[in-house]
Amino acid sequence: RIFVLGIGFFTLCFLMTSLGGQFSAKRLGDSPFTIRTEVMGALESRGVLRRMSDMLELLMKKMDILARLENGTDFHKGDEARFPLDRFQPAAGLMERIQAIAQNVSDIAIKVDQILRNSLMNAKMGEGRRDQCEVPRDPKYPDCAGKVEWMRARWTSDPCYAFFGVDGTECSFLIYLSEVEWFCPPLPWRNQTAAAPSPPPPPRAQAAFRSDLAQLLELVGTGKESLSFMKKRIRHLAQQWLRAARRLEQKLKGRQRDQKQILVHIGFLTEESGDVFSPRVLKGGPLGEMVQWADILAALFLLGHSLQVTVSLKELQSNLGVPPGRGNCPLTIPLPFDLIYTDYHGLQQMKQHMGLSFKKYRCRVRVIDTFGTEPAYNHEEYATLRGFRTNWGYWNLHPSQFMTMFPHTPDNSFMGFVSEELNQTERQLIKSNKVGSMAVVYGKEASIWK
Repeated sequence: RIFVLGIGFFTLCFLMTSLGGQFSAKRLGDSPFTIRTEVMGALESRGVLRRMSDMLELLMKKMDILARLENGTDFHKGDEARFPLDRFQPAAGLMERIQAIAQNVSDIAIKVDQILRNSLMNAKMGEGRRDQCEVPRDPKYPDCAGKVEWMRARWTSDPCYAFFGVDGTECSFLIYLSEVEWFCPPLPWRNQTAAAPSPPPPPRAQAAFRSDLAQLLELVGTGKESLSFMKKRIRHLAQQWLRAARRLEQKLKGRQRDQKQILVHIGFLTEESGDVFSPRVLKGGPLGEMVQWADILAALFLLGHSLQVTVSLKELQSNLGVPPGRGNCPLTIPLPFDLIYTDYHGLQQMKQHMGLSFKKYRCRVRVIDTFGTEPAYNHEEYATLRGFRTNWGYWNLHPSQFMTMFPHTPDNSFMGFVSEELNQTERQLIKSNKVGSMAVVYGKEASIWK
């Protein structure tokens, strides 16, 4: 019996020492044989499985030896007469413990085998997917092959491609061109969530006429003489604006109007465009554009719409959701604005930084165009064929998207500006001081008179 106890104890210690390194307990109450659900590599899994098999085989051999020794009753008869029965009960308990350990080891071996099989299956699936990353020939996507070829040669030209997961592999090209852009068909092995019926959109907030311009003055901001001039004009005409808003509200008689999300990007005031206007505000420089922009802001705000005002390229990129890079990729989010009011400088900045999203959302743009754009100069192909040269055309917008200061052409929309109304006292003063045969000639700068 003492020999049996020694063999069993040695076997238990040997197993715990050998397997403890691979299955060491991490939590309180775990034994060295607790099954841990870790995902191992293929080579490591094979090694662990082989060691498990060897340990299991060795354990079974030791148990067979113990069983043969236990059955040798002739050898033990004399000893059993001299020692109490309870002295040998630990041996029986040890046998039960060893059998339980053997069962745990068997379970571990099965678990490792399952992990190995799953790992091999995933590897095969990955290889199969790579095999499916050939450029599809789909007549519905005629530009796919050309775009993939372009991506092979130029995907490192803009960091935005890496931002969207492009890593130089064929699969990453096709994923980008099918899921971020739309030049290639969706890959069949990609997770395609079934298009569940989308719930109806929540009711939009209703626009309500405003009676205070203080919030608008905060939106316009500070830091430029041009902005100070615009805020001064808004304050000067505040009472007239409020009276006009009340009259219009009475005329509409409570008609429901959706509140629009509107971005106002004044491109000619950005540092990237040069901002030649701000330094000349107090030196006889042109003020007409700033007059019109101040009036546009006041009108949109009093009508109850939600405004965001930007006068820098960084603010524009942040509000649009432009990805990091040089502007060749689409926006990271759907355009959050119903309308964008801007000028030609802002239009050029949007085109440079919105990628394909500019073409997708250009119908939402309203261009404040001082002198207007004739349709012949707006249509790029038509203008090019006929040799029409302009620095401000070729945008292929709808002519009504151009909003003019004066009604130069009926093809454009007339935005205009506010002509100040004189009160009765001011009118009487002008009449009393009126002089006949007087003319006024206005020049913005001294160079005009040379």
